[in-house]
Amino acid sequence: MASTAGRPSRVAKLPPRERILDAAEELFQREGIRRVGVQAIAERAETTKMAIYRHFDTKDALVAEWLRIVAADYQAAFDRVEAEHPGRPREQILGLARFIAEGLPAVSYRGCPFINSLAELPDRSHPARQVIEQHKALQMRRLIGMCAAAGLPDPEQAAAEITFVLEGAQVSTQNGSVDRAGERLLRIVGAIVDRRTAEKAGR
Repeated sequence: MASTAGRPSRVAKLPPRERILDAAEELFQREGIRRVGVQAIAERAETTKMAIYRHFDTKDALVAEWLRIVAADYQAAFDRVEAEHPGRPREQILGLARFIAEGLPAVSYRGCPFINSLAELPDRSHPARQVIEQHKALQMRRLIGMCAAAGLPDPEQAAAEITFVLEGAQVSTQNGSVDRAGERLLRIVGAIVDRRTAEKAGR
């Protein structure tokens, strides 16, 4: 979603549904899902609770829609690296790592929206949690496909290792436990891809 820079003039031009989602994103990221009520979202969006419920049946539905937008941004990153590096899966994998690395500064002060949301949504039947789980499953399938196209000997294992690194870098950045996380992330993912390519060549 768009940056909150220049928010008052920008938000005033948004249609009501997008204005609600923009307000929800800002409040959920800053204060958490459970602490933010529908009235606070309405006030931030300069609308009414009744208007919110015209667009979203429940607060849970609003949370789920916000996370669908976040998930779509991540899936768009897959689309971009595939378009930028057609037929070059190794570069596509490294492009994904760069996308995560470049987003770490935001994670350092806002946290990962998926990690933050999962912590607040223990019920796996919650619609927003299902959005996250479906997104993560699709992300894994796409990464396994890239690893297979790159000729790695065990695509599922390689994708798991890369996922551990990508998500671990976000958690470590959020809690401040590792410095230069982006730089280290890129180095580790590159080493995973190169090591596994060398393993296959040595067979």
